[in-house]
Amino acid sequence: MADLPKVQSLDESLRWLDRVERAASVKAIGAWPLGAVLEHLAQSIEMSIDGYPQPRSALFQRTAGSAAFAYFKWRGRMNHALAQAIPGAPALMATSDWRPAAMRLRAAITRFNGYGGPLEPHFAYGPLTRPEFALAHNMHIANHQHEIVVT
Repeated sequence: MADLPKVQSLDESLRWLDRVERAASVKAIGAWPLGAVLEHLAQSIEMSIDGYPQPRSALFQRTAGSAAFAYFKWRGRMNHALAQAIPGAPALMATSDWRPAAMRLRAAITRFNGYGGPLEPHFAYGPLTRPEFALAHNMHIANHQHEIVVT
């Protein structure tokens, strides 16, 4: 597993990306290649601004979804199926060149950090405040760090 500490902020995510990009060797050990993992993380951040293509029902978001987020928030970490795509999201690229996906994730974080408009409801958790979305993104990135080996 990755020896890097889990990210706690989106700025730390950018610094983590710096380390990934400078690493002598980096690979994903999960079901997806590294580029797909990074692209998935970028999609999640982008969709918090642009909207999720297939949100769960409002009832799900108000009950199970909001309860799951509250539990993750309480624990300070998220656990989810790491090979589960965002419902309705475009297919992830299965290329061996992960650098474009790293640049996309960097751009998504930078865009989120500079965005001052309204955020779209999360597909599962429902409406989140900006700090809650930042926390959700941080926990999501940290969860996927477990499948990325950097040496």
